[in-house]
Amino acid sequence: MKFNLRQLFNIVGESREIGYSISEDELSVIHGYCFASPVNVCGKVFNRAGVVYLEYSVEFTLSLTCDRCLKEFQSEFSFDFSHIVVPSVNGDNDDYIVADGESIELNDIAFTDLLLQLPSKILCKDDCKGLCMVCGCDLNVSDCNCLNF
Repeated sequence: MKFNLRQLFNIVGESREIGYSISEDELSVIHGYCFASPVNVCGKVFNRAGVVYLEYSVEFTLSLTCDRCLKEFQSEFSFDFSHIVVPSVNGDNDDYIVADGESIELNDIAFTDLLLQLPSKILCKDDCKGLCMVCGCDLNVSDCNCLNF
């Protein structure tokens, strides 16, 4: 979703609400994750004392597979993000979002933010015991005698 910031850059105190969903079709560009719901984005962009801020949250559900026991499950996620948006910047600076001709692409920003926030190790529960390395039984469900020679 392209968001025009011309008025926000020029008027101190100006504010605009954000509220939309990124569909599963649009989310298909993110490889390695299976989204079970659209990503709901809500927040606001505002100019405070001449500085433009982007504050928003995302909520979504992922279909996942546990890295230890291979159980399939769904998990809900909710993250909050905050950025400063500038019309231009001298040199390379990752501290700000630079508007492309007075507009920003909110989907790209949301994709980057949520991918950086997702866990790298996916577990069905924090104390998942995984699978037996010998017989392959799910140690969360039953015990085996393979490792107790």
